[in-house]
Amino acid sequence: MKSKATYMKRLKEWLQSTSESPLEEMNDFFTKRLDDYEEHMSVWKKSYHIFAETLPLECRKILDLGCGTGLELDEIWKKNPCIEVTGVDLCQSMLNKLLEKHPDKQLNTVCQDYFQYDLGYGNWDAVISFESLHHFLPERKKELYRKIYNGLRDGGIFILGDYIACCDEEEELLYSVYLKKREQSPIPNNCFVHFDIPLTLEHEKELLKDAGFVIEKVLDNPDNATIITTRKG
Repeated sequence: MKSKATYMKRLKEWLQSTSESPLEEMNDFFTKRLDDYEEHMSVWKKSYHIFAETLPLECRKILDLGCGTGLELDEIWKKNPCIEVTGVDLCQSMLNKLLEKHPDKQLNTVCQDYFQYDLGYGNWDAVISFESLHHFLPERKKELYRKIYNGLRDGGIFILGDYIACCDEEEELLYSVYLKKREQSPIPNNCFVHFDIPLTLEHEKELLKDAGFVIEKVLDNPDNATIITTRKG
């Protein structure tokens, strides 16, 4: 990764160049970009592979939160084609593409806000999420992590692959820009918008630990995604 100073300089320049760009509602954002989505997300090709390798072979019943078109699932099914997956996403067009790609797999899709999805209790061997949760405020994530913890079977794992802020400055900067754009946006506060508000690794780990998770491994990958493997204590 580039030096922090260089990275922050370029981030500030980008934020300045996009300062007049309005927020987009989450579902609209991804629906408009469906045709180019997988090409755009290919920058994390190495991380998808590492993410799949991190999932233990004994995990059979998997919940994928914010699954999109299933780029992480493409790799996971190469490793273990027999797993049963439930994928939850706000964007039906992305779920349709996922189903088209994998008609032969044990796959159930749910078009829903995953904060509202009923994970149940002790249902899942593993819950996974890749490059999705950095769009949401810490208080929402804290609530979700507790639901994930309860939804896992004893000893179950939660694997988070996400955009992690390099430092407090980045976290605070993006949060302040988010708040300003929210104030200026006509999109209702109860609707999700597409804007990155990542936490630092320290703050992300605090949320996970507060939910009861034991953090087992943190991997920083060559393409700048961070993978955090946790287990239900």
